[in-house]
Amino acid sequence: MTGSPAPTRRPRSSGRATLADVAQAAGVSPITVSRALRGERAVAPELVERVQQAVRLLGYVPDPAARALASSRSSHVAVLIPLLSNALFVDLLDAVQRSLLPAGYQTLIGVTHYDPAEEEALLRSYLLHRPAGLIVTGFDRTEAVKQLIAGSGVPCVHVMETVAAPGIYSVGFSQSDAGQAMTQHLLDSGRRRIAFAAAQLDPRTLQRLQGYRQAMQAAGLVDSKLEWLDPQRSSLALGGALFEQIRREAPDVDAIFFNNDDLAQGALLAALRLGVKVPDQLAVAGFNDLTGSDQMLPPLSTVRTPRSAIGAEAARMLMALMRGEAVERPQLDLGFEIVRRGSS
Repeated sequence: MTGSPAPTRRPRSSGRATLADVAQAAGVSPITVSRALRGERAVAPELVERVQQAVRLLGYVPDPAARALASSRSSHVAVLIPLLSNALFVDLLDAVQRSLLPAGYQTLIGVTHYDPAEEEALLRSYLLHRPAGLIVTGFDRTEAVKQLIAGSGVPCVHVMETVAAPGIYSVGFSQSDAGQAMTQHLLDSGRRRIAFAAAQLDPRTLQRLQGYRQAMQAAGLVDSKLEWLDPQRSSLALGGALFEQIRREAPDVDAIFFNNDDLAQGALLAALRLGVKVPDQLAVAGFNDLTGSDQMLPPLSTVRTPRSAIGAEAARMLMALMRGEAVERPQLDLGFEIVRRGSS
């Protein structure tokens, strides 16, 4: 039937289909196959469909090494995130992969553990493989790493934060505005002794703290004794421990804003154990709207962050950069949402 790929012989003794085999089956040139698999817009949709049919028919798997030699770049995109144990970054990474895979790109995942030296080592290792693009988390890195990225010539998109700077591409939202908005929600509900409890103390946490301080200062309620900052990794157990410490050391606190939902979830579990009535005796709020927050007793008020949308938009922005296309909005702020539930 016209337009449908026809079976073709595989010339290699290994039986592995080649790019030329796909081109012959689809009735197009090898360069058209290559462009279609990269997701280039210049290829007509009907040709893309013929190429994809031929790929499925032959079981063709692109050779990333051959592609790298032909183009001086691989089909891989390096993605650096702080942790895989945080659902926030898992959701972001999933969206990145779902967006890149149909365009023929694979992800090299690097976990930095919030360690600048570890991030630099990962970047140097990945750049040896000539990746097609980079996605990195935030902007807090050493000057050496900044120069490494700039000097590599590899397109790069920053996620979870935004900044207006020439030649910098970013997708995220204002962490400080989100922290200020949640604090203002607690103030508007009549709370006055609002504690801020945080763990990990990474740059985005400190930006949320800054937003909290701005709201408290505007209300004339700033008190450094209301800040509990713990450098340990965020967890349910730590949230419970912080809740108990705040209740013991500052019994007049009438609201606690936790910098992450797992801390706030742990606090709500501790409140149940201790018989503390939330929100009657004090309100509890979190950040990120992680899985299970809406199922807590009471359901957790939190800041809903668009991490999946950030991942998808960052991947789209990066693909445009990798194709050499102009990006109309290099700084993309996707905003956030205050989710009011029973805990506040």
